[in-house]
Amino acid sequence: MKQFLDLEDISNIDSIIKSAISLKSNPFQYKELGKNKTIGLLFFNSSLRTRLSTQKAAQNLGMDVMTMNLNSDGWGLEFEDGSVMNANTAEHIKEAAAVISQYVDIIALRAFPTLTDKKKDEEEQVIKSFQKYASVPVVNMESATAHPLQALTDAITISEFKLKERPKVVLTWAPHPRALPHAVPNSFAKMMQMIDVDFVITHPEGYELNPEITGNTPIVHNQEEALKDADFVYAKNWSSYNDYGQIKCTDANWMVTKEKLQAAKFMHCLPVRRNVIVADEVLDSNQSLVIQQANNRTYAAQAVLKGILEDN
Repeated sequence: MKQFLDLEDISNIDSIIKSAISLKSNPFQYKELGKNKTIGLLFFNSSLRTRLSTQKAAQNLGMDVMTMNLNSDGWGLEFEDGSVMNANTAEHIKEAAAVISQYVDIIALRAFPTLTDKKKDEEEQVIKSFQKYASVPVVNMESATAHPLQALTDAITISEFKLKERPKVVLTWAPHPRALPHAVPNSFAKMMQMIDVDFVITHPEGYELNPEITGNTPIVHNQEEALKDADFVYAKNWSSYNDYGQIKCTDANWMVTKEKLQAAKFMHCLPVRRNVIVADEVLDSNQSLVIQQANNRTYAAQAVLKGILEDN
């Protein structure tokens, strides 16, 4: 693996899932692999699981870790070519990426979308600019339209907890007071199409995701119908794609409850708003896998970093 910008950079999904589970049983077996290597974790946005799990993954591999919150600790970065930098930005990505590359062996990056400019968000300007101007591998810790580390984590979790060869997995929209990005549902949908599951998406009308991503996945607007006989229910809010970034529905009836969940396992990437996205009775039950998912974030990241260190 030369880099990890999106799920397409994984050459063999089954192999990397097995690698992550193996690392989970013996996290320090490749401690020498990252010796005298440094990873730079660069954040444009807040993070808890992504930051700590990626740092832990790198340390498990023997790497040194440098972390920087670019919006508060660094100079304002300019990404446009030919710009006259006489306003708020003080450093161009061309210099910044080149300089950071001299300090670290891998750059891991997290940057959210604008949710106002669909074209700009889909161009993935931030992460692709780092890829273009950095001379070391780049890892996506969540970008404007994708969260591949989370999706890999989700596949690992389903692999560990499934009770039948081809489980039914449902991605359900759930209400939230804020407009949220599409990165997690996009990557989850892409991942479910790459592994052997019966995959369904359910959401209110007007919340269709990018059709190029959902493809032929069945989309059901009746949540209870979609959840019938599910083995895994993954709840996530996202804003409108067609009316980009808008909140079209706040229907509290889309919250996941114990009654709706039936015998299925519950999944969410966290943080989750209790009694808005999902009821307490679900999160506090043994059907909830959210803590196990969060633990698997370390081993998903570790499997990716291991692959990059081996190939570079």
